[in-house]
Amino acid sequence: MSTRTQSVDTPAGEARITWHTARTARLVLAVSHGAGGGIEARDLQALAAALPAHGITVALVEQPWRVAGKKVAAAPKVLDEGWHGLWPALAKPGLPVVAGGRSAGARVACRTAAALGAAGVLALAFPLHPPGKPEKSRAEELLGAGRPTLVVQGGRDPFGRPEEFPQGGAYTLVEIPHGDHGFAVPKRAGVTQEAALALITGAVAEWLCALEV
Repeated sequence: MSTRTQSVDTPAGEARITWHTARTARLVLAVSHGAGGGIEARDLQALAAALPAHGITVALVEQPWRVAGKKVAAAPKVLDEGWHGLWPALAKPGLPVVAGGRSAGARVACRTAAALGAAGVLALAFPLHPPGKPEKSRAEELLGAGRPTLVVQGGRDPFGRPEEFPQGGAYTLVEIPHGDHGFAVPKRAGVTQEAALALITGAVAEWLCALEV
């Protein structure tokens, strides 16, 4: 695996891609961060470390607002513009690209996947609703992705527990027991943090390797 960082100009400002390139890659997984953090998130870093061994290049994407040092995420429309502007760089290796993200980044991936021709969507900690406000559902974004979709959700995520997700949707959902919105697990859970991350990387690797691209 080799690693390099690339700056990309987008209509929303300068974005940054950190490539974790597989030696013999069959596809690219492009994943962006959420509204409250960057690509240092534990799940994104775990995927970048684990997936290249499976022939999957991981592109960790920092949205323009984050690169600019702002502490508040841009509006959804601006986030989508930034993702659209990044896409040619993500597709340049000539491989199928799976659009992904955690939390707000997952929403961007779902909203733009069909228009960009993504090979699939990976939604990590999809924020189905604001905490304590299940009536403000964002299920329409998830269900409207129009591409094969994998949702990886913590069992105690206040933004949407696995059992709250709509039944019968055209997506696969994997639960990470005891995980919160950042997939942190409490010590009393009897599941180590390393084991929880291994569940995530294993589920994502299995799904991506089975994806028809």
